[in-house]
Amino acid sequence: VQLQASGGGLVQAGDSLRLSCTGSRDTLANYQVGWFRQDPGTGREFVAVISSSGRATEYTDSVKGRFTISRDNAKNTVYLQMNNLKPEDTAVYLCAADKTTLDYGLGHTHYEFGHWGQGTQVTVSS
Repeated sequence: VQLQASGGGLVQAGDSLRLSCTGSRDTLANYQVGWFRQDPGTGREFVAVISSSGRATEYTDSVKGRFTISRDNAKNTVYLQMNNLKPEDTAVYLCAADKTTLDYGLGHTHYEFGHWGQGTQVTVSS
């Protein structure tokens, strides 16, 4: 599967953004999909993951209550709704996919995902 991330931008603290990750060449419904973020000088940080069915989701602690991951398999798209954005959320956001239909044992590390999109920049000003 090929992934295309979009929806990033420059916003102020407290604003919202919705990122999209659209799949092509294969149906995304067969994949768990994760969002990661990366800024210069740091590694790739796990943000959220959703199972192929959408029944299971997990988040890193710093975004719980603010970010929501969801998917529309009919549109071959996974979303990351980001509310109450903070300057520390500034990063390049990347989506990644792993071909599994399990609703447990979701991936939290970058090496568990074999397919990556190109990333979209999110910048939050204070």
